[in-house]
Parts: sequence; C-alpha cells; structure tokens
Amino acid sequence: MRVLVLTGAGVSAESGIPTFRGKDGYWRNLDPAKLATPEAFARDPQLVWDWYRERRQRIRNAQPNAAHEAIAKLANHADEFLLVTQNVDDLHARAGIEKENMVRIHGDIFVTRCSRCDFSYVGRGGSPELPGACTVQPTKGRLRSRNGCEATAGLSIAPTAGKDANLPKCPECHALVRPGVVWFGEQLSPNELERVENFLGGGTCDVVIVAGTTATFGYIIDWALRGSRDGAELIEVNPEETPLSRFATQRMREPAAIALPRIVEELIALG
Repeated sequence: MRVLVLTGAGVSAESGIPTFRGKDGYWRNLDPAKLATPEAFARDPQLVWDWYRERRQRIRNAQPNAAHEAIAKLANHADEFLLVTQNVDDLHARAGIEKENMVRIHGDIFVTRCSRCDFSYVGRGGSPELPGACTVQPTKGRLRSRNGCEATAGLSIAPTAGKDANLPKCPECHALVRPGVVWFGEQLSPNELERVENFLGGGTCDVVIVAGTTATFGYIIDWALRGSRDGAELIEVNPEETPLSRFATQRMREPAAIALPRIVEELIALG
C-alpha cells in the first residue's frame, strides 16, 4: 500500500496547540498571522521571540494525540509512505514517524537559524532556549548547515546597539537569529519540495489522507489531487468544509483524533 498523508494545525490542536485561526489562536490580543512574518521580525524581533518562546514551551508540554499515533501506525504498515505536515511542532516525530518518511514543509520550531548566513542550531523539547542576553555559542554536536537562506533573501537583519542588544545573535556573523520556520510571504524549502515531488513522481498512491487542514494553500490541494489522480481514495478529515472537500471520495466531519484511528484500522484490515 502506497500512502500520502497531509496534515495541518487541526491535528495538533487536539494536543492543545492553538491554530492561527479563531479566537483561541490569538496571543496577547495579537493576530499570530501578523507575527509570523519577516516584516514583524524586522519591526519588533523581541515581541516575535517572546511569542515563539511561549509556543516552544507549550509544544514541549504537549503530547501526541490519537491522530498522531494513528498516522504513525499507518506509516509502519504501508509499503511506501510520506507524511507532509504543515505543523512546525515535533508531535508527529514523537509519535514515531521517521525523519525519512516526513516532510515538514513549514519548518521546525525548535530550529534556530541566522537571519543572514547559513548558521543554525537544532534544539529540542527539554533543551534550553538560546541565551537571550548574550551571543549564541555553538554546542558540540548541535549545529547543522542549512542549504541557503532563500526564505530570507534580501532581508538580512543585522544587530543594532539599542533595542536588539539583548536578543540572541549568530556566533558566525552576529546578525539576529530567528526561528527556523517558514513565515508568511517566504519561499518553501526547495529541498523539501523536491522530496514531495519525488514521492508523487515515484508511483501511484492507493490512499491520500488530508487531515486537520483548511487547505487554503494551493500546493496542499495540488499535492492531494496529484496523489489521488489515478483513482486513489482521497479521504478528508475535517469538521468543516474546505476547498478540497468537493474532490474527496470520503469526507469525515470529525476531529482527527476521533476519525483517524478508525480510518487507519480499516485501511490496515484491507491490506
């Protein structure tokens, strides 16, 4: 069985991670969609970092739910499997999805990278935050290279003496560091896009599952339709109608943590 799964914020919402949409997503009466931008970081990096530090802590305290566990179970039973998640948390990984079976298309909230050069620091739940009042010091075994900074091309944010003095800075070039996520208006990682394209071009899918996403990004609809183009089952799991709904062969109007365990058990039984 060859399976493609696409997940969005609705899957992690059931673990207590707020989505960007709706009143529960607001932080200090601010719209998260207006904080997750290069412009917001350039304007007030301290405010953006305060928000991301709180988000990181909330994710550390959260646990994978039944939807994450069901997807991991499906991955273990499928002959070929790819999960493409829009979520920047690590709940899919903690549920057991292997790195090679997952594309984190919007990045990883626990990565901290330079806003100008290729330096990046891979943190993890339980690891300390980068120091906010001094220059970031690389830790042995915790650094990795990033192939280009295409998402911030033309937006180098150099340190300044005033309000940015206590913000974490790159140990290589001394520019401000930022969360390793894709903000609104930025390009997706070419490497991650290539991985999705390779899977879609590698054979016909038997099942495509789209769960917990409003499918407002055109590439999510495109991948779902291409994955199911040769008659594959296209299962949408979302309490509400989305732009993808009219193409789905099955529409489950339930939360992912309720619907996915049942769907996965049925798929495994069918072989």
